Amino acid sequence: MPIRIKTISQFHSLRGLPKPKHPLISVINFGDMTIAPENGKQSLLFDFYMISVKRDMTHKYSYGQLDYDFDEGVMFCMAPHQILSITREEDSKNPSGWALMIHPDFLWSTSMANAMKKYEFFEYSVNEALFLSEDEELKVGQIIENIKEEYQSNIDRFSQNIIISQLETLLNYSERFYQRQFITRQKANHQFLERLEILLTDYFTADHFTLTGLPSVQFLSEKLNMSPKYMRSLLKTLTGQTTQQHIHEKVIAIAKEKLSTTDLSISEIAYELGFEHSQSFSKLFKAKTDISPLEFRKSFS
Repeated sequence: MPIRIKTISQFHSLRGLPKPKHPLISVINFGDMTIAPENGKQSLLFDFYMISVKRDMTHKYSYGQLDYDFDEGVMFCMAPHQILSITREEDSKNPSGWALMIHPDFLWSTSMANAMKKYEFFEYSVNEALFLSEDEELKVGQIIENIKEEYQSNIDRFSQNIIISQLETLLNYSERFYQRQFITRQKANHQFLERLEILLTDYFTADHFTLTGLPSVQFLSEKLNMSPKYMRSLLKTLTGQTTQQHIHEKVIAIAKEKLSTTDLSISEIAYELGFEHSQSFSKLFKAKTDISPLEFRKSFS
């Protein structure tokens, strides 16, 4: 069972840090922690948002879509009720870097209360770590210092709005950096597209396919170990298509092959492709190709 950490004060206590200056928001330095995670594997479930940049990580984290070996800062964005699992060896050291913790209560009645939902990197069921360049890390570090300075000074009626403004700036930069990573991580992107292609091909050639229908976005995301929103963002960046559009493109490619190389009827092909009604198949085919399945077949006769 994961250890549930309900408050920021509880986290401070768990890691041997001084009591937080503010009960709902805190910036900590990992080097200041006097109590390290236990040896072996430990799972933590947080009731608050956490944004952190870590360096020199010797622990193993069950967090992130792939294992990466980078020297740049690694940024993690976690939403409430996500689980972070840490595997620590006996000689492991604390990482360097910082963490910003924000309890949802701090966001109430502010513009960010609902806006947090638009930042998809908080919602990934298996999170993609963000690798920052030196300049990018410096930029987000400056924002973090502004937030820290604001909540540690005398709190007044402007403090919350100033912190919220800084938080929004931080998240907007993070969104920009994530989009940059989608584009620049060519090897990982190629592997993702290759895995998706294999998964779709295997699905459409499986014996049970005619009974299960078209593959759902949820099915594909689970098989690829990522959330539907993350898969959509990555696929949209790489191909310009949504996940549903990509599935349909695969269906049309297989349909064209069957129409041009077999004597199966339109209804039989529709059934083999998981359509309950041939009319639905014909409608999709024409929407994608501007001609009907029958017209396409006749072009080969």
